[in-house]
Amino acid sequence: MATVVEQESIKVIVFQLMDKEYAIPVSQVQGIEKMMHITRVPRTEKFVKGVINLRGVVTPIIDLRERFGLPSAENTESVRIIIVQFDDMEVGFVVDSANDVIDLPVNSIEPQPEVVGVIEEAFISGVAKIDNRLLILLHLDKVLNISE
Repeated sequence: MATVVEQESIKVIVFQLMDKEYAIPVSQVQGIEKMMHITRVPRTEKFVKGVINLRGVVTPIIDLRERFGLPSAENTESVRIIIVQFDDMEVGFVVDSANDVIDLPVNSIEPQPEVVGVIEEAFISGVAKIDNRLLILLHLDKVLNISE
């Protein structure tokens, strides 16, 4: 009798920025919210849009387009704020849309390709090819490291 080898996979949330699809592990995601009023905070980095009051918790909001040096876009109906838990804090990422949740086979993840001159290069932990899709996996610790 043949034994079935369980393929290891991680659940990820897939979201879009411009024409690229990115992924972050579901285990780090607290929720996905529609765009809401963001209160600007003076003297913060340009990519820090401000804070929101989310169920009584003041949550900083980072515009990922701005963080990655991408052109800004109009807020559309599909814009979402993905709330992630990192270390002991919650942070919201503004993304163009949150597409779906998928199981990503671990063996489909490749190391980040060496690309010269890509602004978000430092933020990428790897890429995964699923069917005809190319997903870019993010290093949340690097995205949130403001000192870089």
